[in-house]
Amino acid sequence: MADQVLLLSVGLSLGLVLLVLLSLVLLCLRRRKKNGQSQYQELFSTVPSVPACSAPVILVSQGSWASPNEIPFTLPPRFITQNNGNLRNDNTEEKEEEEEEMKTDVQRDILAHRGSLSVRSWYPVGSVLAGLYTAAPLNEVVAPPPGMATRLCFSVEYRHSSEQLMVSLFRLSNLLPRFHGNVTLVELRLLPDDRRPRQAKARGTGPDPEFNDCFVFQTSGVYVHESTLSMCVLSVEQDGKRHAVGRVLFSLEGELGQAGRVLWRDLEPEEDTQCSELGDMQISLSYSSSLQRLSVVVLRARGLQLLTDAGMCVQVSLQIHTQVVKTKRSCVVKGEKDPLFNYRMTFKLRPQHLDEACLRFELQQPNDSRSEPPSQLGVLVVGPFMYARGLQLQHWMDMINKAQEPVKLWHGLGRST
Repeated sequence: MADQVLLLSVGLSLGLVLLVLLSLVLLCLRRRKKNGQSQYQELFSTVPSVPACSAPVILVSQGSWASPNEIPFTLPPRFITQNNGNLRNDNTEEKEEEEEEMKTDVQRDILAHRGSLSVRSWYPVGSVLAGLYTAAPLNEVVAPPPGMATRLCFSVEYRHSSEQLMVSLFRLSNLLPRFHGNVTLVELRLLPDDRRPRQAKARGTGPDPEFNDCFVFQTSGVYVHESTLSMCVLSVEQDGKRHAVGRVLFSLEGELGQAGRVLWRDLEPEEDTQCSELGDMQISLSYSSSLQRLSVVVLRARGLQLLTDAGMCVQVSLQIHTQVVKTKRSCVVKGEKDPLFNYRMTFKLRPQHLDEACLRFELQQPNDSRSEPPSQLGVLVVGPFMYARGLQLQHWMDMINKAQEPVKLWHGLGRST
């Protein structure tokens, strides 16, 4: 019994000792926590000090004061740590001098930025004036050169890193009066490989319609200098009828040195184009892939250099690679400088041969003696990139893209080789 009483007394004494120790530990932890909070409040003040050498602080709690033509922006304050000596400096005269210098510097900054800063309190508040960054009117930036010719304004830039040709289409100038009330379109195509035209629609009517469109052509830097940019201007009436105003063929060879410069080029009207040295021929082409039929209409010629007064005809040959597949001749018409043929002929041509075939037109004038071959007045070849360039290539591509729709165009005659 005595042993049990002894053990109970020892256990109670140990429990009291542990309770006292635990209370002391809790008291110490609470004091440390209070000391830490007081030190934290002393280190970080609610109002940061702004040295004179730092940039002006932009306050964000100024309210919605910005006018509609200003875009407000804010900058974060710049905190510069100060040593304990500056914090404990009790010299009031030095503090007043520092404050005066800081105010003077801020006033200088305000005067220096008067055009782009609006002062709503002691600190300047920044704002971007949107009116300073608006683009000038297009007619002031790209004023058309003097003259009455219809001109197209554009620019080209090639980016080698992404292999992209950027074409910016700006405006058209001096459009013919009969097209002022119509919608103006421009079809852009990069010859010889681009078969899908890009189309731009003018944002207004009148003599100087504006476009302000940008187009991207993906092409290799190796072949971009061999390409030709074709821009065909169309005028569309209210009933949907289209009229070809003219076109610009811009060769990119040697023209990519000054990237982004504004270019003006005169349109080449289809009806008013100056005759070539040997004369011109107007033909119409259409192709039907379902019927595998190539239709050719020899319409007329103009400005021919006749050798005799004898009649003349046009011989048309369909050629695939170096092999002549079919040859046909038109009717013989009276020998004059501007003859009218209006002769239609058709050829069988499969779609897989469109990139391998071409049409060769020979304007012939027969001699008095049938034993002698006819005299050639001019030669014309229309076909893909393998055989033709310029308008001849453009005509072939238009025929392929406009299925079963006749495409009519004038071409200059060349000499036979």
